[in-house]
Amino acid sequence: MLPQSFVERMKELLKDSDSFFESFEREPYKALRVNRLKYDKDVTELPFKLEPVPWAKDGYFYDSVETPGKHVLHEAGAYYIQEPSAMTPVSVLDVQLGDKVLDLCAAPGGKSTQICAASKGEGLIVCNEINPKRSKILSENIERMGIRNAVVLNESPENLSKVFTGFFDKILVDAPCSGEGMFRKNEDAIGEWSPENVKLCGERQDHILECASKMLKAGGRLVYSTCTFAPLENEGSVSRFVKSHPEFEILPIDKIKLGLTEDEEKARLFSGRKDWTRDPAEGIENTLRLWPHLIKGEGHFVALLKKNNNPKEDNCEDLKETKEKSKEKRKKQSPKEPLCDIKKVREFMEDFLEEPDLFELDPERIVLFGDNVYLLPEGMGELTGLKVLRPGLHLGTIKKERFEPSHSLALSLKPCEVKRVAALGEKEAKDYLMGLTLNVDGDNGWYLVSYMGCSLGFGKAVNGVLKNHYPKGLRKQV
Repeated sequence: MLPQSFVERMKELLKDSDSFFESFEREPYKALRVNRLKYDKDVTELPFKLEPVPWAKDGYFYDSVETPGKHVLHEAGAYYIQEPSAMTPVSVLDVQLGDKVLDLCAAPGGKSTQICAASKGEGLIVCNEINPKRSKILSENIERMGIRNAVVLNESPENLSKVFTGFFDKILVDAPCSGEGMFRKNEDAIGEWSPENVKLCGERQDHILECASKMLKAGGRLVYSTCTFAPLENEGSVSRFVKSHPEFEILPIDKIKLGLTEDEEKARLFSGRKDWTRDPAEGIENTLRLWPHLIKGEGHFVALLKKNNNPKEDNCEDLKETKEKSKEKRKKQSPKEPLCDIKKVREFMEDFLEEPDLFELDPERIVLFGDNVYLLPEGMGELTGLKVLRPGLHLGTIKKERFEPSHSLALSLKPCEVKRVAALGEKEAKDYLMGLTLNVDGDNGWYLVSYMGCSLGFGKAVNGVLKNHYPKGLRKQV
């Protein structure tokens, strides 16, 4: 049962409200996004019947009878199960190689991992989630997808805006909202909805956008998105923001290029509405609305904003100077402390990798959290004072004068990058995920365990027996 006040509002707004409400009686569409950081084979080799999602590169619908979330390849990070409409904001963000990108409201990680895949491992991706429990799920998904160039933070937008002033090329604000677009998919969203919550969400969105604006470079682009139909949270939030920030303009989103329609006139059905907010900003019709009765997906709203030069903002430090200051600060904090540990890491890399310099083990990019060794992404500045869940790629742990590689490192590697690989069939791979010991024909030492060309984890061979190093907390029957 949809909330009555929601029904009344949508009947007032939509001419074709009958087909809109009929869509709530249909089953939600399901989709996955192939992770090209790990899976480089043709999608026809995946054991599911797939149909391309027009608006998302590497996005595919799958049949509701399929269960890709229970397959070995899911644990290997070969794909991410993601609602099809939710893939749109990152497509609009258009991440380029080398970009510094912030996903400000990132959990559970669908859009963050999509950004990271688009970056192809280059540049810097900062993934932030203010909710501590959800930030842990975000960090786990970053690890599962084998991502090397991401930092995961558990911070408020206010604190981030003080640290990263004018820093990012691209920012995604997938804002917390009233969730009306998820009514068909999630019945709990119906029970949690109220007109009062819509208003509260709009106020929260205003604050988040204010913080985000401070972190974007001049010339940078910001994508704002929600999964709600409420004009107050969509056209309203964008209009209020642009009206108070004249340095921002709303850029057009090409609906035809996204594959939503082939007709310019029908493209207007996917456009934002001027008459749905009291004081619409110029260009509000350039925004994008996705409707569940018009596409194979849930409701979504997307706006693409560009930040132009603002003479008032002349207090940003030069980024190069900021980077140098960060380096000097790290040197003062731990002058030579990591060098011994880097030596142990290098010894492992030389023994295990085909190219020992695959990871640039610059001492200024090495961070120690207790005995844990992390490699900061290139371009990441000082993290002191921030709540950090994952400062970069977890390389491993120093244990009694030896280096033990981490599960994160294993998931980030490809079989072609290492000297010793244990390529498993499906049954063996399932046994490995359960934590069982396997046999291996080869030299003693560390092995990258893989299935269908995707890394699953590490194993260590001793006299033909492969000791299982799949983390105990992740072990399961698939």
